[in-house]
Amino acid sequence: MSRDTALEAFCAFFNKLDKNCTNGLYDVYTHDVAFSDPLHRINGIEALKAYFDGMYDNVSRCRFDYHDRHLNGDTAFVTWTLHFAHPRLNGGQLISVEGCSQLHFTADGHVDRHRDYFDAGAMLYENVPLLGRAVRWLKRRAAR
Repeated sequence: MSRDTALEAFCAFFNKLDKNCTNGLYDVYTHDVAFSDPLHRINGIEALKAYFDGMYDNVSRCRFDYHDRHLNGDTAFVTWTLHFAHPRLNGGQLISVEGCSQLHFTADGHVDRHRDYFDAGAMLYENVPLLGRAVRWLKRRAAR
């Protein structure tokens, strides 16, 4: 599989990913995948599947809008906006967060390293009652 095709398949897969199809991770990632984001470090496909199973169990809606895609050799960068709803965040209303994924592809088109960059405050902390107010106040204060 070409890396261009693998990158497009990766993006398409994530827009279909939910609690009913996390077994599809085995088609996208290597067994020893290393995944990280501002909140987690996960090693291995089984641990990644458990992470997504737990996450999608609690999310009522989830969709990605993909923007720029840059592929250079075996490394890709994809910018995106995640739109999701979680019953305990933001009163269950839709939350939108911009981010970027750095992906490393193996020769056969599987991802063996996946790192996400996003504002964890905008995704999580700002949307928790009481804590969200404090985080937003701190952000405003730091911007002065």
